[in-house]
Amino acid sequence: MFWAEGAQAIPNKQAIWDGRRCATYEELSAGASRVARALISQPGHVAGEIIAFWVPPSVQYVEIQWGIWRAGGVAVPLCVQHPTAELEHSLSEGGVSRVIHARGFDPHIEALRSAFPNVTFHSSDELLKARPGGAPPPLPVVDSTWAPRPAQILFTSGTTGRPKAAVATHGNIEAQVRTLVASWGWSSKDHALGVLPLHHTHGIINVLCCALAAGASVELFEKFDAGTIWDRLMRPRDGAKTTVFMAVPTIYSALLEWHDAQSPVTQTWLKEAASGLRLWVSGSAALPVSTLMRWREVSNHTLLERYGMTEIGMALSNPLGGERRAGSVGLPLPGVEVRLVDEAGVEVPGADRSGEIQVRGAMVFSGYFGREEATRASFTADGWFKTGDTAVRDEQGYYRILGRSSVDILKTGGYKVSALEIEEALCEFPGVREIAVVGVPDEKWGERVAAAIVPDPAVALEMERLEEFALRRLARYKVPTLWLECRALPRNAMGKVTKPEVLRLFSAVRR
Repeated sequence: MFWAEGAQAIPNKQAIWDGRRCATYEELSAGASRVARALISQPGHVAGEIIAFWVPPSVQYVEIQWGIWRAGGVAVPLCVQHPTAELEHSLSEGGVSRVIHARGFDPHIEALRSAFPNVTFHSSDELLKARPGGAPPPLPVVDSTWAPRPAQILFTSGTTGRPKAAVATHGNIEAQVRTLVASWGWSSKDHALGVLPLHHTHGIINVLCCALAAGASVELFEKFDAGTIWDRLMRPRDGAKTTVFMAVPTIYSALLEWHDAQSPVTQTWLKEAASGLRLWVSGSAALPVSTLMRWREVSNHTLLERYGMTEIGMALSNPLGGERRAGSVGLPLPGVEVRLVDEAGVEVPGADRSGEIQVRGAMVFSGYFGREEATRASFTADGWFKTGDTAVRDEQGYYRILGRSSVDILKTGGYKVSALEIEEALCEFPGVREIAVVGVPDEKWGERVAAAIVPDPAVALEMERLEEFALRRLARYKVPTLWLECRALPRNAMGKVTKPEVLRLFSAVRR
């Protein structure tokens, strides 16, 4: 497995720096072994035990993640920003029997202890310092036979319902990582800035695991701050020049806002720093074309947009060396089968016809923990995973996402409408900072197109002109008939807009 190789190949190479502590590959491996031996020595520990860990992005995070794997356990990373109620759902849904937690979470831990009396809780510091009495217990031999074993449980984003626990095997993770390392050109020369939460596949697999599999280094940040990131790009730590940066669209918007607030001289320095990276990637939510174009001006780079989800890792990506198309998530990655099917489950032939994305390959997860019926319903009889996302494919094979079939494909007056298409068009109007389009149930139309708007405080938003603008850009049946101004859009920890919460905003107004 990739996570067991680095210490042998490049033991003295710096792997992780978290602002307080730096660790080489050999030190990471040694820390992971301490964690593994401490776990194996715990009463009740068994192979395949489901172990959650609630630790901020850090050297310790990796030691515990690898340590759980090294002990033969299943790792469940928890979101450090989640309130107690969300954590309770994660522990229950994921079948967790043991929790490792960092300092600073004591009030939550006490509440969780009361709610889960049969779950064992460990301080991460104590576990790393533990020295089992007598001879240290032997660690399992890691080899190719581990491929079908469960390795990790991540929770779905919860944008359309309660998060489900998706189980990935060691083989699934290995396939995801190897494909991305090759496709995105990762090497031991890379240095990545890790600003994404480490409870989601984007931060865990695309950044952390890929970097460590390639022998690269990662600088982890507990919180994103635009000024801090720009400063690091201009002033590398210990000469470690950043080469790779991955983020969600909201982070790129924040970086652009910070950039635009600087003097012309400073902006020149920022552009030079941003130009020096070899790869900028955006994902986890739709990237507005306007953001892509503006980032190209600022950095001399076209953002590489890709498509994936918790259950499958990454399936589609714009090419590293070829054409990166605005509004497109690219082509199928090597080893990944992708197809579009209509509502009858029949494959959609040719180009420019919409259908649900279905995916098949070694990187697809094994199923939802404790939810056999949901797992069966998510796969076709011949093994294709039903993503629930709708897309179109052009003549060159590039895919463009139209949205989640359940929340982003609206049915109004007999027409099917893409919420993402409407959002993309209206985002170009001056005064619109952010927008989310949903379908509000309606007896006459089936659904009415509704738009929740966050105005730009620097520009007066003129609603009459916005509606006129919409009619010039969109077919009349796509133009929203319900509008709502709000201070902010509801989002999850990854920055994705939670459409059910947006819909509830309209419901509250209509009451």
